[in-house]
Amino acid sequence: MTESGGSGQPQPDSDAAAGRPPHPDHPDVTPDARPGAAPADGTPAPDTPAAPAAATPPTDPDKGPPPSSGPQHGGPPDRAPRHPYAHTPPPTDPPAGPGAPGAGPDQRQRTKEPGGGILMGRPFGVPVYVAPSWFLVAALITWVFGGQLDRVLPELGGARYLVSLFFAVAFYASVLVHELAHTVAALRFKLPVRRIQLQFFGGVSEIEKESETPGREFVLAFVGPLLSLVLAAVFYAGMLFVEPDTVPGVLLAGLMISNLIVAAFNLLPGLPLDGGRMLRAVVWKITGKPMSGTIAAAWVGRGLAVSVLIGLPLLTQSGLLGPASDDISAMDTITDALLAAILAAIIWTGAGNSLRMARLREHLPELQARTLTRRAVPVETDTPLSEALRRANDAGARALVVVAPDGEPLAVVREAAIVGVPEHRRPWVAVSDLAQDLTDGMRVSAELAGEDLLDALRAAPATEYLVVEDSGEIYGVLSATDVERAFVRAMARPS
Repeated sequence: MTESGGSGQPQPDSDAAAGRPPHPDHPDVTPDARPGAAPADGTPAPDTPAAPAAATPPTDPDKGPPPSSGPQHGGPPDRAPRHPYAHTPPPTDPPAGPGAPGAGPDQRQRTKEPGGGILMGRPFGVPVYVAPSWFLVAALITWVFGGQLDRVLPELGGARYLVSLFFAVAFYASVLVHELAHTVAALRFKLPVRRIQLQFFGGVSEIEKESETPGREFVLAFVGPLLSLVLAAVFYAGMLFVEPDTVPGVLLAGLMISNLIVAAFNLLPGLPLDGGRMLRAVVWKITGKPMSGTIAAAWVGRGLAVSVLIGLPLLTQSGLLGPASDDISAMDTITDALLAAILAAIIWTGAGNSLRMARLREHLPELQARTLTRRAVPVETDTPLSEALRRANDAGARALVVVAPDGEPLAVVREAAIVGVPEHRRPWVAVSDLAQDLTDGMRVSAELAGEDLLDALRAAPATEYLVVEDSGEIYGVLSATDVERAFVRAMARPS
């Protein structure tokens, strides 16, 4: 997801992408690109071999003999005639960041409803949250600005802190306008916006897709600082109609200066700031490669982080940003150094996150439903589990789909549920008892790839999905665990 805003503060994202032909670092991926199939060199597949299944399981006195093997549907050809469910433990998902395709249902549901603090409203349909850290910075602004008011308007007394609190709220309202500018531009370009969050160092607009052109990227980044400059001009115009040594005059002056600082800071040419995204768009336009723009802007951002870490305390000590150096106390020096360290850390981390996100998107096209799908065999509702596993072993399949007598798919048998059934009980357990009924969202096209595939999985959280051809024919079953593993493998490869 793309981020833009006053702070450009990064958000973690998980890794991406998927099965390819043989790779020297990943010999377990066959030319079929079927996760779990035997490698081309003939070594066993990573799955534990299934226990031998009798051709005719014991007959349950209440159920009668199991049905005979039915016709097989087409699907991806697995090389290993074995099934992973006999002795393998339940699959454990590796840690996944929010929104990762292999994340568990609860995790993906949290991504769908992002949260992130106190919900303040939904302008333009986008949720706006105030993070708990905002209250800390609001208190800090109230204390600092209150001390300045005591020097300028000593007659206010204790009421100066109420005025200061109003200033803190008004300042963050300006930051919200800055973020809404990014949001409106993104929506105009048909880019989904996940949320806006106001936090310690400003705000962030979380835009879930990249701009399609460098021109749109430039506009999307520039509108935020532009609105901050417009607000500064509005507050300056308001100052012309009030006395300078009054509460309205001091508030308007403070808001004008703070918006100028927000605009100037965000125009610095380094990711994750708006100026960095503008630089990325320029390099992208010149080279024709968005990755080149990201690399250039991210490294400029890291240089900017070092400059802030060293330069901000030096500028403060020189007296260029405030009182003369003789009036600066040791506490002021420590505070300036701490502020510089925090800003530098945010910029450096954001620049690194931008590089990681660029690599993620570069690998996304490799994530294809067709190459990650497990071959499946159709079984009717009352088929005993042992018989279903025997058919899967004979067909070299690794998934089961429950179908109606006419072949219409009804449900997908859950892998974790199969593992939980003791082997001696499998002849007496019907596959329908272990299946999850198919919903519309659990049917995905075999042609889906990249972000389209991820969007489909996020829209309907599940552990398995039925993959179908455009004609409606069953192609196989896609496991969320396989997608997660493909993410990790792809991100381990260099760009």
